[in-house]
Amino acid sequence: MAPVNALLERIVGASREPALYREGGVPDDFEGRFEALTLHLFLVLRRLRELPAPAADVAQDLIDAAFAYLELGFRQGGISDVAVPKRMKKIGRSFYGRLGGYEEALTAAAPDALEVALLRNVGAGVDAPALARHVRAAAVVLATRTLDDILAADPLFPLFADSIAT
Repeated sequence: MAPVNALLERIVGASREPALYREGGVPDDFEGRFEALTLHLFLVLRRLRELPAPAADVAQDLIDAAFAYLELGFRQGGISDVAVPKRMKKIGRSFYGRLGGYEEALTAAAPDALEVALLRNVGAGVDAPALARHVRAAAVVLATRTLDDILAADPLFPLFADSIAT
């Protein structure tokens, strides 16, 4: 589980890149950080799905670790033990809905489908074209990585500013 926890730390780090919030317009609040984390998790999980075993096991361990991380955040934020399961259920629905939505948008024939999905999920203030370029650039980088590369790569994603340069 240690390699998965280290992977999650790198994903969280990428999702907290200040440029995502400053230049990308991702709201710097719980919802915005959740959206950035979900987007980066989606990219890694998408690649893991394409790789041979034991990548599927790593993907499940990564999801488990991510949800434990989110649950800990709720508890540290003062959410009561009674309310945490309700919040986690809602987060789970949102997370899995976004995974499906982003996959559909990334593979859609419409060139702006990803931008539309990002606007819907991240919010109206996001620079959807820039964030979509970042997602596509990260997907290209991840497509070249093996499971061992994913578990060891640091950084795992291109920097936001580097991936949106035209």
